[in-house]
Amino acid sequence: MFELTLQALFSGLLAGGYYATVAVGLALVFGTMRVINLAHGELVLLAAYVAYAAESNYGVSPVLAIPVALVIVAAASALVYALLSRIDQDREINSLILTFGLGIILTNTILSIWAADIRSTSDPWFQDSMVVADTLFAMNAEVAAFVGGLVLMAGVWWWLNHSWQGRAVRALSSNRAAATLMGVNPRKIEILSFMIAALLATFAGFAIYTGKTVFPALGHVLTVKAFIITVLAGMGSIPGVLIGAVMIGVIESLTVTYLSASLQELAGMILFLVVLFVSPSGLFGGGRALAR
Repeated sequence: MFELTLQALFSGLLAGGYYATVAVGLALVFGTMRVINLAHGELVLLAAYVAYAAESNYGVSPVLAIPVALVIVAAASALVYALLSRIDQDREINSLILTFGLGIILTNTILSIWAADIRSTSDPWFQDSMVVADTLFAMNAEVAAFVGGLVLMAGVWWWLNHSWQGRAVRALSSNRAAATLMGVNPRKIEILSFMIAALLATFAGFAIYTGKTVFPALGHVLTVKAFIITVLAGMGSIPGVLIGAVMIGVIESLTVTYLSASLQELAGMILFLVVLFVSPSGLFGGGRALAR
């Protein structure tokens, strides 16, 4: 029983790494524009399918597809931003409607190109298992994705706290009018945030394709999961996103282990509702201090 619980906790920790990489991109865009990009999960999915196309059509490793996927996802993100920036009235609700519609378009585009079949990598290295501490098992892809995600998130956190552009993002998130008066160009910072979110989405898509399975409807699931994690963290706390993601991953893993896989999503939603009831502003206060 103890070893089973330990394995469930370890699997949940690794799953949290996937979720956090997706959620950080969503949180970053929210911090700069105060809008929820409901097409973010579909951008992650797009990167995953580019990796699949490279492997299935050309026989190359999914790793080599990352630069191509990054260009495609960055272009799609730039298009999303270009459309969002044209909204002048009721930005919050209209941006939700717009990005929801764009997500549907991306999902159906992926569906029409690659059909509805479940896809995953056939690269043997990613599928091979490894043993940690003689008792914990995981696929190479899961561990690599977790470590890579931590490195990327640490890089984003450092950038937000120690670079001029990162401080501009935080200033724009805290007080848009004051940041503009101090010489911050909102449009440049917003598009930069979208490009960094595209980088995170590309890595997340590659990680999910190599470590799990992908299918056209997955994009919506990822968006909802990322939104839940972002709210749990407090809408602006980058370190909190990682903790919130691990909480979701662990509770889902324990539910699958001891109850039923059919209750996995329900368990995460119950945790989300409990946190909202106890702390409506999130686990980390929910202020606008991006990257706290």
